[in-house]
Amino acid sequence: MNATATKTVVFEILRQDTTDSTPYLEKFELDYRPNMNVISALMEIRRNPVNIDGKATTPVNWDMNCLEEVCGACSMVINGRPRQSCTALVDKLEHPIRLEPMKTFPVVRDLIVDRERMFDSLKKVKAWVPIDGSYDLGDGPRMPERKRQWAYELSKCMTCGVCLEACPNVNSGSDFIGPAPLSQVRLMNAHPTGAMNRDERLNAIMGEGGLANCGNSQNCVVACPKGIPLTTSIAALNRDTTVQMFKNFFGSDHMVD
Repeated sequence: MNATATKTVVFEILRQDTTDSTPYLEKFELDYRPNMNVISALMEIRRNPVNIDGKATTPVNWDMNCLEEVCGACSMVINGRPRQSCTALVDKLEHPIRLEPMKTFPVVRDLIVDRERMFDSLKKVKAWVPIDGSYDLGDGPRMPERKRQWAYELSKCMTCGVCLEACPNVNSGSDFIGPAPLSQVRLMNAHPTGAMNRDERLNAIMGEGGLANCGNSQNCVVACPKGIPLTTSIAALNRDTTVQMFKNFFGSDHMVD
């Protein structure tokens, strides 16, 4: 169906009033506008929450912040594909447009999900450079430009959760931390200061829910809105954890590059 020809757009939204309530489908019909995206449609529904049957209903709940694909907050499943709703243009979507919350995470309400699982995984792998700021450490070692260029690509991760939603190995029956936290391990270990905790991060992903749970489906790298080379990071970490395993076994006390 062509949105321009009909001058209206139909949205089918999977809604859920509370965490434990039964999901239900509700349809909305909006006047078509050029260059309309999913977020602007949701704003229109919020302004006038009347469904396709003409009945007043509650406004649809969803997360958003930057509206320019930087914060990662507005992730949802659009026509069966996890993506950012701020960059999902109505003109480029099949109609009717179906909106659903990501299934990998617990639903809070409507399209809002609780991504605590992902943030807990980032804590588990210590995805930061541990500098407490209590004293001046100086400028620190410089990162070679060649390494900085590919590390910058990994730093584009906005913890949107899309790659976890796309990964078949991240589900309620698995404790797999998923591709994004794994890629952040590679990023932090590449940093000259972050490398001081390299062994700690590698050991963290060698345990339960870590690297071994990856099935190499490569869905993550296809779904990532930032085009981050997630599978390349996972391949590199396979090599790094193999070296780490030998270091652990033989008791090496120095870094092996």
